[in-house]
Amino acid sequence: MAPTWAASKPYAAPEDPSRYLPWSPIAEYRKRQVIYNQNEPSTNIYLILHGKVKLFRLVKDGRQLLVNMYQTDEFFGESALSLSQRPEGAVALENTKLMSWSISVVEELARRQPRLGIAFAQMLARRTAEFKQRIESFSANNVAPRLVRCLIRLSERLGDPQEDGSVRMLPFTHELLSEDIGTSREIVTHYMNQFRKQGYLQYSRRGIVLHPDAFDAWLRDASRERANVPAPGELRQSSPHERQA
Repeated sequence: MAPTWAASKPYAAPEDPSRYLPWSPIAEYRKRQVIYNQNEPSTNIYLILHGKVKLFRLVKDGRQLLVNMYQTDEFFGESALSLSQRPEGAVALENTKLMSWSISVVEELARRQPRLGIAFAQMLARRTAEFKQRIESFSANNVAPRLVRCLIRLSERLGDPQEDGSVRMLPFTHELLSEDIGTSREIVTHYMNQFRKQGYLQYSRRGIVLHPDAFDAWLRDASRERANVPAPGELRQSSPHERQA
């Protein structure tokens, strides 16, 4: 049977929203400076010209949960496209330069340039797929596999590949990693020390060097997850058979 036109059509590279947006004034933020707070009115979409930004949510007990981190040439604040209030806060992880556009300007440009709307839709689809994977990891994995998947994801997005196959990243704090996977800093420190002793990574104040292939093999080893030994203070998840007993 001959292939259909749709099946044989080559995959098109994602559109870049910045191609369709005009230049706007540049705003500078110092490291740890708040860009916007959770529950503030949603008015603008941002593009990072230089630096890194953390998006987070505050929960009832005052803890921060990491939503995501973004770097140079990435957009954030897209919640303004559909929500009147920010569901998250944003803070500069380092000295950062941003451009921004009001939602009214973006909507008007999208009416005149439909490809801009397609570009943002593609961006949202990619991010939705990433969040789906993270949610699945929360429901299916204990803390150790969640931490490994978090480190691999950060290395793919924010890392610098090395000639030996390792990836060098910024020195993300254990507190920041704990916000990403929904646990305590102490438990993250326990597993990071364990992974360092086993040769999966090295870390210091200068950065984290990760060995993704070794961690991929670790994740494929189902016996590691089944025989997971909890860190101090962590309750081991019982298997369905144990729950039925």
